[in-house]
Amino acid sequence: LLLHRNVMPKTLDGQITMEKTPSYFVTNEAPRRIHCMAKDTKLIVVVRNPVTRAISDYTQTLSKKPEIPTFEVLAFKNRTLGLIDASWSAIRIGIYALHLENWLQYFPLSQILFVSGERLITDPAGEMAKVQDFLGLKRIVTEKHFYFNKTKGFPCLKKPEDSSAPRCLGKSKGRTHPKIDPDVIHRLRKFYKPFNVMFYQMTGQDFQWE
Repeated sequence: LLLHRNVMPKTLDGQITMEKTPSYFVTNEAPRRIHCMAKDTKLIVVVRNPVTRAISDYTQTLSKKPEIPTFEVLAFKNRTLGLIDASWSAIRIGIYALHLENWLQYFPLSQILFVSGERLITDPAGEMAKVQDFLGLKRIVTEKHFYFNKTKGFPCLKKPEDSSAPRCLGKSKGRTHPKIDPDVIHRLRKFYKPFNVMFYQMTGQDFQWE
């Protein structure tokens, strides 16, 4: 992490340095290492319905490796018994309560902001207001900075005055998900429900994934 810190820009007074890596939240060593480096770090985690997240994860992998088995095959240890394979990373990542437990050993909840992936789509300005408040910033990013991109299926940033194009996430985002057997979706929802409830209790937030 010190090596990591050396490649980051210097933070001057009144500035905030931000860095994002999706795998931090689910990497066992990350909380301890970050705490050793900067224990006052504010942490922001974007979470979405774990079932949708797992399918999205699979969709990304499928785009790179079209030869992989179907989602249904990978999701189960035993399809007949309905045993979900929680060791498959696409499913394990969505057990948020498990990962959060690890972080709470090093950081108080007050230093962690959980952003709803669903609300980020339906109300991007509202979620960004929470982020700006959490970071102690003035609410500069508001409704007027977003427009809904129908092709992508989510909001994009309007172009700033000095740029010619609006800012939208790249080709890898907003891919069409494959059609998944409804029974598999039902079993996954059942599998995640107790973990979701635990996560709501731990964070004091109801993400309404049920």
